[in-house]
Amino acid sequence: MTHDASRTRVLFMGRKPVAAEALRWLLARDDVQVVGVITDSHLSVSPTSDVARAAGVPILDRDDMEAKVAAGELHVDLGLSMLYWQKIRRPLLGRCCRGVVNFHPAPLPEYKGTAGYNLAILEDRPEWAVTAHYVDEDIDTGAIIEVRAFPVDRDHETARSLEAKSQPRLLAQFQAVTERLLADPAPLPTTPNRGGRYVSRAEMEAMKEVRDGDDVERKIRAFWFPPYDGAYRMVNGVKCTLVSRAILQSLADPSTSNLFTDPS
Repeated sequence: MTHDASRTRVLFMGRKPVAAEALRWLLARDDVQVVGVITDSHLSVSPTSDVARAAGVPILDRDDMEAKVAAGELHVDLGLSMLYWQKIRRPLLGRCCRGVVNFHPAPLPEYKGTAGYNLAILEDRPEWAVTAHYVDEDIDTGAIIEVRAFPVDRDHETARSLEAKSQPRLLAQFQAVTERLLADPAPLPTTPNRGGRYVSRAEMEAMKEVRDGDDVERKIRAFWFPPYDGAYRMVNGVKCTLVSRAILQSLADPSTSNLFTDPS
């Protein structure tokens, strides 16, 4: 791939529809050359892969990308990560002259790793946020560029609805911060990313079990994210996902009424 010196060479890493929209926005810019995309191309449904293929952009896996960067076959000025699920490592971290920036769907420094939406509801947070930060050797620990907060519906929010609220804000943050990154090669101003809590995927899965003393309705909302398993109880050795009446009603066909609403 030949390089136009007036364009910033970007490696894009991400998944889900919001990442596909972010990639589409990058590809429309005259000052960007997307030199590769790493996404969930191994899945049957991969919106980001579809955008990359339509534009003729190489789809890479992490190992292939790292080998090409190490060999000097792939040159990257700026790495951008949007809901990317793998750890970003060297040699990429040492080769991007403008750094690697991640767009994290939770407020930093408080919530690192996974389970952000779940904890927002479990902890009855009045607001949530999305964060742009530089990537360093660890996960979600790099210097913070920007945090954008927004209100949470504390009585009705589910993990699924909180993601739906977060995604357009994450895209808007991606566009605004990337504009700044492309306008000036100097590092953007940051604040320290100290403290907070890191939650692994295994820890998140363990949180889903409903135990005695839990606020059951809140826990159901906190882990309601079909098609993934939600809050559950074990019944005769079977994991049974729980659903509240409010969620059940939200799923009902609006053209159908329940004849038996009165238990009497």
